[in-house]
This record gives sequence, structure tokens and C-alpha cells, in this order.
Amino acid sequence: MSAATGAHSAPAPIATLSAAAARAVVAVAFDIDDTVTRNGRLERDAFDALWALSDAGLVLIAATGRPLGLCDVVARQWPVNAAVGENGGGWVWRDAASGAQREAYAQDERERAAAQERFAAIRARVARDLPELRLTDDHRARRVDLAFDIGEYARVPAERVEALMALIRDEGARAVASSVHAHAFFGDYDKATGIRAALAAATGRAIDDAAVLFVGDSGNDAAAFAAFPRTAAPSNVERFLPTLPVPPRFVAQASHGAGFAEVARTLLARRAHG
Repeated sequence: MSAATGAHSAPAPIATLSAAAARAVVAVAFDIDDTVTRNGRLERDAFDALWALSDAGLVLIAATGRPLGLCDVVARQWPVNAAVGENGGGWVWRDAASGAQREAYAQDERERAAAQERFAAIRARVARDLPELRLTDDHRARRVDLAFDIGEYARVPAERVEALMALIRDEGARAVASSVHAHAFFGDYDKATGIRAALAAATGRAIDDAAVLFVGDSGNDAAAFAAFPRTAAPSNVERFLPTLPVPPRFVAQASHGAGFAEVARTLLARRAHG
């Protein structure tokens, strides 16, 4: 494992997680792509790990760059308390009293409508300046962002990804990239703010950042790695460490969903036995 850039140290093995730290965790928030999935498919041991965490009484929040349309399904069918979509642009949860599904957004309806109009300029410039790039195949389910495929089905060179990110910022939007998609959005939100809001909506109370364990793997997880003091990653985070301002605190030996399952097993073992 190579060291992260700057003054930050490399992540420690998840096996070094202390019992005290594990017992302080109330909620586990986690990225989806390449954190609980491999090649786009949810891995069985990761899904089993989610059920184990839920059975242990932990609050679970999925936090993804994927569309809010997917979050409707995740919040309804996965063992989670809420799902944050489009990098914090909105969140979906089941009402504790009625069981009805609820949704909320980081921006009001007027702001969301204005953003959709501005996305047209970004799409036009990409078509002109970076014509080989394509929207993600899940774009029809998106509500607040615009996303391009840079690693899911396409294999976009790093310099072209950087050109796309620069173009997005030149249009006045914010830009973040995951292992599979590059996102454009307007608004002062990110995965960390979305997770906090989703936790409050799903539980009816504020949960301290120190009681959250966040598990992610790539660049669009940077805000959450920086915001939460307890963070972890599967081993495939390694290729993103040089560009993460704050690396995860812990790392698993295994990659993708197997790495998430390793984090979950360690957390539960330390909580139970120290």
C-alpha cells in the first residue's frame, strides 16, 4: 500500500481497529460502486455483511453517485435505513411510523429546475469538445446531476477525464469523479452533507460524526473521508490515494465487496469481543 499524498499517513489495516472505536460506532455509511460491488454487481458477501450490520442494530446509510431513481429501490429493498443519491443531492428513507417511502433534496424545486437548464450548456460543450464521451446509461433515473461514463463501460484516459472536469467547472458547476462516472452538479452539497441529512431523516435525531463509520473507495468519497473521523476502504482505494486530500483511516486487505465484508466483520467482532 502506497502512502497518500501530503502530510497524511497511509491507511492502517482494518485489523488494527480498536474495540473502543468499534463500540462508538452507531451508524455505517457506505458507497456502492466498487465498495460493495465488483464489475457493477453487488457481491454476495457484501450483501450478507449489510444484513449482519443491520441485525446488530447499526443504522445503515447507502451513499452513492448513482441516480436517486436507484435509491428508491435501495431504500425499499436493501437492509438500509436510507439511501443518499447523486453525491448528496437527495436522499430516500422509509418513514419509521407509517413505513411509507419519503424523499428530500439538498436544493429546492426552483434550484433543481434551474440546474437542469444549465446542464444543457454542459452537454453541448462536451458534444463539441469531447465528442467521444457519453452520458451514463442510468441518466434517465437522475434528478439533480449530469453524469458521464468514464470507467463503467467506457475506458476514458486520465487526461480526457481531467479535460471533462475542467469543462464542467468552466461552466460554473461542481465536478467530482468516482471509479466509474464523472458528475456535474450545481449546489453546495456532497456525500457528507447528504449522509448527515439522511441520518437525521431516518432516525429522527442528529448523530455525531464520530459515531459514523464511512466506507468508500474513490474520488467522490473525498468529502466523506474528510468529514468523518472513522473511515475505511476496500483495498482498491489504492489507485485513488494520491489524489485524495484525506485518505481513509483504515483499509481492508480484500478489494471491492469482499473488502467491505472484511470491514464489517472486523467492526462486529471488535464490538462483541474487544
